Amino acid sequence: MSKKGSSAVFLCSNCGTDYPKWYGQCPSCKEWGTLAEYKVKKGKRSGQSISVADPTRLKDIAKSSHHNRIKSNIKEMDRVLGGGLLPGSLVLLGGNPGIGKSTLALQIVGKVKESALYISAEESDAQIAMRAERLKVDSDKLMLSGENQIEGIIQLIEQQSPTIIIIDSIQTVYSDMIDSLPGSVGQIRESGQQLLQICKEKGVTIILIGHVTKEGIIAGPRMLEHMVDTVLYLEGDDRYNHRILRSVKNRFGATNEVGIFQMQSNGLIEIENPSELFLKERSLDVAGSAIFPSLEGTRPILVEVQALVSNASFGTPQRNVNGFDLRRLSMLIAVLEKRIKVPMGAKDTFVNLVGGLKIDDPAADLSVIGAVASSALDKSISNDVVLIGEVGLAGEVRSVSQLEKRLKESESLGFTTAIIPKYGIKNKTGLVSKIKLQKIDSVRQAFDLLFP
Repeated sequence: MSKKGSSAVFLCSNCGTDYPKWYGQCPSCKEWGTLAEYKVKKGKRSGQSISVADPTRLKDIAKSSHHNRIKSNIKEMDRVLGGGLLPGSLVLLGGNPGIGKSTLALQIVGKVKESALYISAEESDAQIAMRAERLKVDSDKLMLSGENQIEGIIQLIEQQSPTIIIIDSIQTVYSDMIDSLPGSVGQIRESGQQLLQICKEKGVTIILIGHVTKEGIIAGPRMLEHMVDTVLYLEGDDRYNHRILRSVKNRFGATNEVGIFQMQSNGLIEIENPSELFLKERSLDVAGSAIFPSLEGTRPILVEVQALVSNASFGTPQRNVNGFDLRRLSMLIAVLEKRIKVPMGAKDTFVNLVGGLKIDDPAADLSVIGAVASSALDKSISNDVVLIGEVGLAGEVRSVSQLEKRLKESESLGFTTAIIPKYGIKNKTGLVSKIKLQKIDSVRQAFDLLFP
């Protein structure tokens, strides 16, 4: 029985759809056990008609609302955002606890020239000041606040009129209109909606910091990701000190763009040449190693693909992979056994992308299957060769996108040979001058070149 003056609504934590009663399975997204109850306090009806603003002509908007992006003065951050922060945009920055989200946010507001408001309900002003001193952030336009009530935050924004606002984190913000604890589905939805509204009305840039669940998604309703303009993930591994900032949604720039940082005592430091970072500890003349020129957004990055094939100790062989799709690896192993006649049915296969980089690119097929075959045959691949190509079920090698960028990056790092799809590029004129292009149309042809 709901309290007087409030109504109970059941909200799906996966898709954000609300219902007047509880269901075991969400009728919208078909997920089980995702509906949770929250209460919304009813406001008094005024009985007056609603005032609606007059619509604006598109031609008038185009003439009067040209916005220049705000440079964060962090090149890797600006790259991922598409050139900088856009006024009136709502950005969601997610990542595991301790990965460096608050550090990156403080560095951003410390380097911009515009006024900024940093709101943190997780740390006191003194703790933030200590971190700012360690990061050498000294800005007279940066204001700090520990307010975590959304109504108070809106009032602060209207009073101080900052250009950039950091909310650290969205899971700690709550509204008096919702009868539930901070971090609940209803609280995150209501707080996000109010922040989106003032973001568009005032033309300010708001960065929301969000924690992720064990599955690696932003905690709270998925509709928060649909609500914002840009979704960024800060990824990393405890074994390495580098961090990868990845854009998975960007209404004003390229998606899947990445920025590479290195975590040091004075904060996140930009890495200008990430290919050298991922290849500096590369093993030479060892079977099971291949180099792949990956393309993350618009940036080519060379990574080492490692594979280890051994006799299975048990009846069912293992298939383990880090940084690559397991199902695609199983497909490539099947192609290797069926088309190339390399026996893999009784072999354990392990594949690892060095450096913790995760790749979802079909162009990596040839390098993965090459590394697996190299380990299975116990024959090493030449140190100056890169492999690029998508592998089909018939064992054919198909063309890939933006091959020119991949080849230029490979050439700049001293590689002399590239095994590429036959129909990848029409000619070599003006493309690369120091790298030899070996054009193939099947995996068998590639293996004839790699393992003569």
